[in-house]
Amino acid sequence: MDTKYLEIIKGPVVTEKSAITAQGLGQYVFKVDHRANKTEIKQAIEKIFNVKVESIRTVNVKPKKRRVGRYSGLTNRYKKAIVRLQDGQTIELN
Repeated sequence: MDTKYLEIIKGPVVTEKSAITAQGLGQYVFKVDHRANKTEIKQAIEKIFNVKVESIRTVNVKPKKRRVGRYSGLTNRYKKAIVRLQDGQTIELN
């Protein structure tokens, strides 16, 4: 497996909402590199998890303001990819 694919996919987004969509709709949510496009994300998911991707939707998540005492800053920006797999395909996220 090429390390380029591992740089594109940062990791899964594990929330209640993403778990429900994974079970019911076969959609999985991943945090991806903000420079990656849909074609690169699709290739990376198919190579890493050995599945067939039907469609991808992406969302640019903007940074939020955070404060710790008198210091203020921003969280990191990232891109979120909602990946829909073909029927019968699953990804095991542990």
